[in-house]
Amino acid sequence: MNNYQEQLIEKRVTYSLELNGKFILIENVPARVNEETGEQFFAPSTVVFLQQIILDGQEPKRVIQTPVYSYAA
Repeated sequence: MNNYQEQLIEKRVTYSLELNGKFILIENVPARVNEETGEQFFAPSTVVFLQQIILDGQEPKRVIQTPVYSYAA
C-alpha cells in the first residue's frame, strides 16, 4: 500500500473558464491546492458563488485582451 498523502494548502487562485466563446477570469478565489500537482479543489459554497458571479452578469472589475494562437500540425 502506498503511504503517499496529498499535501493541500489554502491559496487564492484565478479561476478561468470559457463560456459562449468568451474567456472569464475570476481572481482571488479561495481553493485548496495540491502542492505537487497544482490541482485545485473548491468548496461547494465557492462553486455556487462562482456560478452566481458568472450567471448574474455582474460588471467585471476590469477587462483584458487575450491573444489567441492556433496550433496547426
